[in-house]
Amino acid sequence: MIRLFINGLAASAGGGLTYLRNVIPHLARRVDAETTVLLNPTIRREFGEMPNISFVEDLGSYGARRRFIREQTTLRKLIRHSGAQVLISAGNFALWKSPVPQILLSRNSLYTSVDFSRDLYLRREYRMWLDTRLKSTFARRSIGWADCTVAPTRSFADELKCWTGKDVIPIYHGFDHDLFFQDGPALPEEVRRKFDATVDSVRVLFVSHYTYYRNFETLIRALPALKAGLAPRKLRLILTCEFRPSDGYRADLAAALLQQLDVATEVIQMGSVPYRSLSHLYRACDVYVTPAYTETFAHPLVEAMASGLPIVASDLAVHREICGSAALYFPRFSPNELAQRVLEVVSSPAVSAQLAEKGKRRAKCFSWSKHVDEILALAIRLSSSRARSTHVDNPVVK
Repeated sequence: MIRLFINGLAASAGGGLTYLRNVIPHLARRVDAETTVLLNPTIRREFGEMPNISFVEDLGSYGARRRFIREQTTLRKLIRHSGAQVLISAGNFALWKSPVPQILLSRNSLYTSVDFSRDLYLRREYRMWLDTRLKSTFARRSIGWADCTVAPTRSFADELKCWTGKDVIPIYHGFDHDLFFQDGPALPEEVRRKFDATVDSVRVLFVSHYTYYRNFETLIRALPALKAGLAPRKLRLILTCEFRPSDGYRADLAAALLQQLDVATEVIQMGSVPYRSLSHLYRACDVYVTPAYTETFAHPLVEAMASGLPIVASDLAVHREICGSAALYFPRFSPNELAQRVLEVVSSPAVSAQLAEKGKRRAKCFSWSKHVDEILALAIRLSSSRARSTHVDNPVVK
């Protein structure tokens, strides 16, 4: 039996939340592990009561810097009280001088991305640029503080090693086919109403909240060429966000581009779609596209492949590692090449079917059960190593 403590305070949206939503139920089914999970109350309510899982709620609401300080000052006491043997830090930052062996889950490529730094500078987001630089300093130090760092892909693990000089272990994130496609709730009424208005259109889907690194502007700049190439058929770009300020990101440039390029009608801003309802959206679209200029895993790519959607993705090492030959790729800042790849898929049923079939096979390579197996095996090794080291340092005198 291994006892774990997961610090999940940083999970509020995107990949961090997807990770906990999938890993916690798998840990609950394990009879060889007991897990304490630290969450904020909003996320805690999603899980209810689970066997082998104890939840600790943090009642405060903090920004990243205040949360980091709070973790460094209060987390050790919580870990000791839980009786945990291994700490899993799930939010890119490690606990300095952890009382137990620590696994750091690193999944934020913004701290290493030259493109993101340049993007912030060009947008005159100087405060965010400085904030990112500061966070990157602690993210790099965290890899040194942790006993072991885990990345969700080999590509990102290699990037982190180049950045820090430290070895990083790649363990793929997973995908739970049965959970994702079980009879979840239908799309909310407002979302359904917007989606029904796209009938008889070519539906291009992008699942993401608005952030700069997801490169929405390149996608929008591709729309005039796509619109012309698809005529007389209608084009509709389905987005699971709205162009309004989100987590400090200003969407005014993207919103302005819609008007400047006369493509506002072609973009359907659905807003946030509940995770349990996403499968309905994937299966009703024709193509999945991602123009992101940096990534560490990209869960929606696996969800799209499992849903049988052909994929058009920016040419990143991470995207090629995840999708392989199940996608067509384009240079990440080329709207013309993006449009051309989408037109290749839409204009050829054979290409579309081939990509969809390859994607379904590729999606089967990702398993949350396997991910949890590997994390637990790593935790057991670290705990055993610490126990042996303690025994050597403090031998029993007879």
